[in-house]
Parts: sequence; C-alpha cells; structure tokens
Amino acid sequence: MYALIEYNGRQYKAEKDAVLTFDKLSEEKGATIDIDSVLLVSDGDNVNVGTPYVSGAKVKVEVGETYRDKKVLVFKYKSKKDYHRLHGHRQSYTKVMVKEITVA
Repeated sequence: MYALIEYNGRQYKAEKDAVLTFDKLSEEKGATIDIDSVLLVSDGDNVNVGTPYVSGAKVKVEVGETYRDKKVLVFKYKSKKDYHRLHGHRQSYTKVMVKEITVA
C-alpha cells in the first residue's frame, strides 16, 4: 500500500516504514504528525484518486533527525568587468518515517 501526499507545497510517495526527507520541520524528534492532504491511495488492486484530496485518508509520520546537506557554491562572474561573487548555501532537512496509512 502506498499514498501520494502533499506537505509544505511538495509531493511525496509514502509507503509504510519508508523514510522521507522533508524541508526542516519545527517539531521535535519523536513527535508524530498526521497528514490529511492525501492525493492518491493505492493498495495494489484499488486506486483512490482525490479531487483534490482523498476524503478520510490520513498518513501518520514520525519526525526523525534534522541534518544539513552539503554546501552548494554559487559563483557569479562577468568577464572583463572585474566582477565576481562567491556565495555558499547549506539546506536543512528533516527525516521522517511513515508509520501508518489509513483510508476511511
């Protein structure tokens, strides 16, 4: 069984015991979140597609560790103009584990 969910403007494929990577969450490690914005639920034979969400469907996830990705360097340069800028960025992410998918 799997579900397509929408959380913070992004879509994820959630299966039981799958580990997903969300943008950094403010919840503490070990907290549970109920996500009710489920776009599609499939149990192998039956597929429920929402308009836009499947009514009564929920996905329960548990918040895991927060980490930062490797640094991405952005270098801007214009030839013959003595212009160059170097800017670095590290994105923060949170791992979550899918505990349960329920359909009403």
